[in-house]
Amino acid sequence: MQREGMSEYERIRRACLKRGELWEDPDFPATQASVFYHQTPPFQFTWKRPKDLCARPGFVQDGPAQFDITPGKMGDRWLVSCLGVLYLNKGLFYRVVPADQSFNGEQYSGVFRFRLWWCGEWTEVLVDDRLPTVHGRLAFLQSQHSDHFWPGLLEKAYAKLHGSYEALKYGSMLDGLSDLTGGITESIPIRQDATSCARLLHKLLDMTSIVTCSVQPPNQVRSHTEKLANGIQIGINYRIYSVERTETFNGEAVQLIKIRNPLGQSSEYTGSWSVDSQEWSDTQPQEMERIQSKLVEGEFWMPFSDFVQTFTHLEVVHLDNDTSRDEPSLHHKNTWQMRLYQGNWQKGLHLLLSEMEEVVVSLNQHSIMEPKVIGFTSYSLPKSNTETISKAFFKKNKSLFNSQYTNSRQVSHRCQLEQGGYLIIPTTFEPGQESGFTLRVYSSKPLKLKLLDTVPVLLKSAIVKAPPLLDGKSFTQYEAVFLQLADEHRTVNAFELQELLDACLPNDYIKSCASIEVCRQIVLTFENSGTGRLKFSDFKDLMCSLKFWQTAFKNHTKEKTGILKAERLRDALLEVGFQLSSDVLATLILRYMRKDGTLRFGDFVSAILHLTVSFNLFEAKDPLQNGSIKLNLAEWLKSSLTC
Repeated sequence: MQREGMSEYERIRRACLKRGELWEDPDFPATQASVFYHQTPPFQFTWKRPKDLCARPGFVQDGPAQFDITPGKMGDRWLVSCLGVLYLNKGLFYRVVPADQSFNGEQYSGVFRFRLWWCGEWTEVLVDDRLPTVHGRLAFLQSQHSDHFWPGLLEKAYAKLHGSYEALKYGSMLDGLSDLTGGITESIPIRQDATSCARLLHKLLDMTSIVTCSVQPPNQVRSHTEKLANGIQIGINYRIYSVERTETFNGEAVQLIKIRNPLGQSSEYTGSWSVDSQEWSDTQPQEMERIQSKLVEGEFWMPFSDFVQTFTHLEVVHLDNDTSRDEPSLHHKNTWQMRLYQGNWQKGLHLLLSEMEEVVVSLNQHSIMEPKVIGFTSYSLPKSNTETISKAFFKKNKSLFNSQYTNSRQVSHRCQLEQGGYLIIPTTFEPGQESGFTLRVYSSKPLKLKLLDTVPVLLKSAIVKAPPLLDGKSFTQYEAVFLQLADEHRTVNAFELQELLDACLPNDYIKSCASIEVCRQIVLTFENSGTGRLKFSDFKDLMCSLKFWQTAFKNHTKEKTGILKAERLRDALLEVGFQLSSDVLATLILRYMRKDGTLRFGDFVSAILHLTVSFNLFEAKDPLQNGSIKLNLAEWLKSSLTC
């Protein structure tokens, strides 16, 4: 998969032409596992190239052509419906399906490329043209009445991103529309409030949004009926183009919605105000001509009153200026303002609105193979807000809204917000799960979105100085062992310190900090003379500090003594005296977290020592507390190696 440009595609194509070979994709091989990774189908797939299936295969047809894609025996109807919506928007379609590809002449080398919106960016996906067949026919998506193979090859590229064709069985219309257009999607129930639906529909049709409607049977009902009595198909997303108002002879106002079946069939709708229905005879001939002349093949009018009774959901794709630019039919529409942030789950985002506005917030997770249950919560921020949000904030303030939590790739929420600032926190439902995400906020008016994060601050020294009149019993014992190991100057080095700690520390839980690496860090942290040796007074400070650190560690290891969950490291370090930004915390977790997602006491001590030295070095170089320092290479190397 090539992220930018076509260099990988060109390199493969030229290499294959030079060798006289057709490309075989090593990352998505022509094997059973590429089709079904979990289930075992009752037959073997045979992989064939289009030239093995017909005499003159084509890639995509230029100019207007009817959409004639069928899922085949094993393909997915939701994906066919997605492609139907995409196909109606030719500018968006050719961004995904580059038309300069062919099975003819020197251009053909068995490699094809497609562009899909994946994990927050446009990704170029390369596939070879070997497609799975059963009994000599394509097993999945295919053209019904032509020999054009873009549907099967695009489906293969999509399956490659998901890991297999089987994984597409668990896909959804909304995820598919987002991946094919680069927009954010939302599903809006129609029947809850018809008046609000009418208002929203007018607004959406004025924006750079692709508006569709569908009939979704209730989850508990497995309907085998494919059509309603009025001819509307279940499970197909119909495209909505416009709303018109007309009057009958008796002065009754009627709102008509122009709808199209993207799958290309001629208008199958047979309800009121359908093409040959008697309702048209109740209007002026010129009015009938004005409205009927606006229809093309596959389009029909439906009264709004029937629309809200027939369809269950609006399913909408919102496109910002960049993603809508390629689609001519959207050029005259009002453009969505969009702000985007990509990151990891620990971070909150500050949304700032200059006036009251309805916004759509969308969270997209990057965990594809093992999706997490995701969602987000929002809080209203006070005008006097600082950059730091503490635990006390969440105890005092109720959340303003919560999205639904789902293991879908994308979660969206629409809400009306007053002018002001808001905190948006993307989360996984289960605590401590790690993954990347893309969060986007759409509005018809200008908005700002920035990371709300803490500034690294040393709130108090993590080193606890031993009081002068310390109870001497235990320390008398420590001193005896210390002097046995010390040199003639009554000092110990890192190796002697390791022996000393091993003798003095009470149990294995505490002794986890007595490794030679931690002992070296202790020496670097506690002595300032550069000798690499500790005095007994340093050792007393260390023992008092260890007791303080152990208390903080225990306060945040509720489930199991001696094990600190990585997601609690921030709070444990805060208790010791370190306020850290999310990036710094993420680096510490990367350095110290074990395979099971936890830290031991020795890891915690090592992190404290690293931070202590780092803050001390910075403060020594920044006596005026400007918040920035200058280092030459030698100083930088010494500082980084000391940390």
